[in-house]
Amino acid sequence: MLRATRLVLTALVATALTACTDGAAQPGEPAAQSSAVAESQASTSPSGASSEEPIDGAADESTPAEEATPTDDVSPVEEPSATPKPFPVSLPAYFDRSFSGGGLRLGAVRERTAAYTSYAASYRSGDLRITGVLNVPTGRGPFPAVVLAHGYIDPAIYVTGQGMTRERGVLASRGYVAFHVDYRGHAGSDSDPATARRLRTDYAVDVINAVQALRKTRAVPVDDDRIALMGRSMGGGVVYKALEMSPGLVGGAAVWAPVSSLEADNFNRWIRNDPSRDGLAAEIERRYGLPGQPGSRRFWREISARTYFDRITEPLLIVQGGSDDTCPPRWARATHRALLAAGVEARLAWYDNEEHAFGPQFFAAMDRTIGFFDRQLAG
Repeated sequence: MLRATRLVLTALVATALTACTDGAAQPGEPAAQSSAVAESQASTSPSGASSEEPIDGAADESTPAEEATPTDDVSPVEEPSATPKPFPVSLPAYFDRSFSGGGLRLGAVRERTAAYTSYAASYRSGDLRITGVLNVPTGRGPFPAVVLAHGYIDPAIYVTGQGMTRERGVLASRGYVAFHVDYRGHAGSDSDPATARRLRTDYAVDVINAVQALRKTRAVPVDDDRIALMGRSMGGGVVYKALEMSPGLVGGAAVWAPVSSLEADNFNRWIRNDPSRDGLAAEIERRYGLPGQPGSRRFWREISARTYFDRITEPLLIVQGGSDDTCPPRWARATHRALLAAGVEARLAWYDNEEHAFGPQFFAAMDRTIGFFDRQLAG
């Protein structure tokens, strides 16, 4: 990649992730049955649903000229003159870390269609066992693959594979191995008591290790050189972090209705004023300080993905609904501008009148996303 050599010069620091609800576990989300597969294959983009696909690296939005130049809402962060030791809870704390994913195991068959077979699965993420759901296309392969990072669903009620059932089914029907990661502390995965106070930064580690597990396995016919990431809502932030922690990990990535790339935005929206999370907010205040408090600026800078966008080497597609009332659309615009300013090959696909979970234009947006993956992973 043209930008790969820039990584040696990249300043250390990083981002963490906080929760953006995934449409309350996407109410009404259809199961990935063969009927959904048929609908996805037959769907076409609605007239006027979104802007046209741009040339590589161009802005993709209803107001492309507006996106071309960064504005003050990008909120760039001044680089320190020296490189201090990173906070233990920060993205830079992961930059020199080696990741050890592997041990992928297939369990019971969950679903079988003419297009794919869906399995319960598990793998190792460091010392933890992480569960998930793996859809494998029918045929001999090797197949390209997409690792899926789901949005926020309360771990107390989350069940394996929840949150991206539709995406998983459509991807597998189009010839992609689709690996939905449950994350630590979810479903049958091992728990990690420190996850919340780390602002869920380690979810990105689980995604990185899922990619490594796919590359190492002989149980699934995966083309090792054709793997991508896809995240929605909170999972979009997970994807940003994974790309920064492990540059060059995959061939491309797509995020749908993503959280803010400034972690203070996410904290202020979902944690700071939520009475059910008073304990977590108090612990974060005690350990790091709240956004805007004296002495806290460095922590919130180093935990934010936007600070380290110049570490991202992969092309990135942002898919955003204009009527999203969960993750404000302005967040996607600001993140897109910041990515372009950092030299990332980034596109913004805008869907007017589409909400957070995506409904009427879901299949058109999936067609666009799969077309993006096809181009980025094409040999």
